[in-house]
Amino acid sequence: MNHLEHLKDAKRIVIKVGTSTLAHATGKLNLNRMEQLVRQLVDLQNQGREVILVTSGAIGIGMGRLGLVERPVSIVERQAVSAVGQGLLMQIYEKLFSEYGQIVAQILLTRSDISDRKRYLNARNTILTLLKYRVTPIINENDTVATEELKIGENDTLSSLVAGLIEADLLILLSDIDGLYTADPKHNANATLIPLVTEVDADLFKMAGGAGSGLGTGGMLTKLEAAKMATAAGASMVLMNGSDPAKIQKVFSGTPEGTVFLSNQPVVNSRKRWIAYGPIINGELIIDSGAERALVKKGTSLLPSGIVDLKGEFEEGDLIRILNQDLVELGRGLTNYGKEQLQKIKGRKSVEIENILGFKAADEVIHRDNLVITVMSGGKQNGT
Repeated sequence: MNHLEHLKDAKRIVIKVGTSTLAHATGKLNLNRMEQLVRQLVDLQNQGREVILVTSGAIGIGMGRLGLVERPVSIVERQAVSAVGQGLLMQIYEKLFSEYGQIVAQILLTRSDISDRKRYLNARNTILTLLKYRVTPIINENDTVATEELKIGENDTLSSLVAGLIEADLLILLSDIDGLYTADPKHNANATLIPLVTEVDADLFKMAGGAGSGLGTGGMLTKLEAAKMATAAGASMVLMNGSDPAKIQKVFSGTPEGTVFLSNQPVVNSRKRWIAYGPIINGELIIDSGAERALVKKGTSLLPSGIVDLKGEFEEGDLIRILNQDLVELGRGLTNYGKEQLQKIKGRKSVEIENILGFKAADEVIHRDNLVITVMSGGKQNGT
């Protein structure tokens, strides 16, 4: 499998472990599996690799400690349970890693830390400095303070954001499933494992199911979203079963189990990665076929003449999605004009902007420097 040989050379690795891997069905920690996992991560570091652990489990472990059977519904209850569980989780990690002489550091992130450019860079610098000191960063979403609208969501998404944040070579998702199948293997006996994916397209998303186990929140859909984000940023991703952590080593022998999502993309610069997946999307622009060709094929800026419709509430500087007339996302970018202004100049030429608005912030609605194309073109993702 020559196309997987580059996995052997992955130096900076993000490994995400889900609640269902860390805990028994009772919600109590699976200490044996956690010990095996930590041993594998430290061994990767002993090989000269950099390892960042994104861990779920705070809410599940908090439930077990508090004797709760069902996952809390209200955000206040989840925050309280997470506050109990997060301390227990780090206590165990600290003990296990210290047995191998490895120092760990806890990092809790919220959506605001990703959306705000300055905080995004601060988080990046902190993680890179920890790696310089040969410390293992252990990352989780800060569920104790994150409100619903500011939540990143599943840790599948968080791990892919972290992979982009620090320019990781590889993202490994450890889950309670063996990989991506052609159908749900629980309900279809003919379902087969897909060992290699070279393009995360619409057909793959049709195979995505709903949420997984009762303890966790992520389903196949979130894992495909993570794969799309990671591979677009230049990192390959492996989705594998985490029940036997020793099999992580097979990834670095070029014979991984599970599904490999191969990235053929060059590493996108930090600002472009932030534009693509950092800020919260506030609106959408629908453009005509001519503008679509110009953006996707030629890498141009978006001009008002190509805009046929717009949705959402947004202001100058907000992140907005760009859709074609079939409502397929083409890209994302930071707009030079707010909704009210765009309503007046959409479909018009740039030379008309000042006469219509009384001023002109720019000829472009979105300049190419503030634009990331996310659609696949010719089998490859355009990272301009």
